[in-house]
Amino acid sequence: HLVESGGGLVQAGESLRLSCSVSGRDLDLYALAWFRQTPGKDREGVGSVSWLNMTFYGDFVKGRFTVSRDFLKKTLSLQMNRLRPEDTAIYYCAAREGTGARLYPRDFPYWGQGTQVTVST
Repeated sequence: HLVESGGGLVQAGESLRLSCSVSGRDLDLYALAWFRQTPGKDREGVGSVSWLNMTFYGDFVKGRFTVSRDFLKKTLSLQMNRLRPEDTAIYYCAAREGTGARLYPRDFPYWGQGTQVTVST
């Protein structure tokens, strides 16, 4: 079970932090990830953390976003800095079992409901 929070409306250049609360068994053996989607486009990988705490990022991130995981609190976070209008999207938290954490949506069977992020000019 995945529940996102922290979305909202911000201006370009500002920051926003998203959180995802994760519940279930053996979560330490899961990879967790953030994806985003805008109408008419495919779901896009933002960042992920493997169960070995390795991180992966989408090419567009370019150092602006940081994904982190708290194994004790069972949360996944996404710190987004220097936001741009093109970052406007619904952001989803996702989970998968196993060692892989590459940002392929088809590899993640578990998804949250999403949280809207809107960046104005």
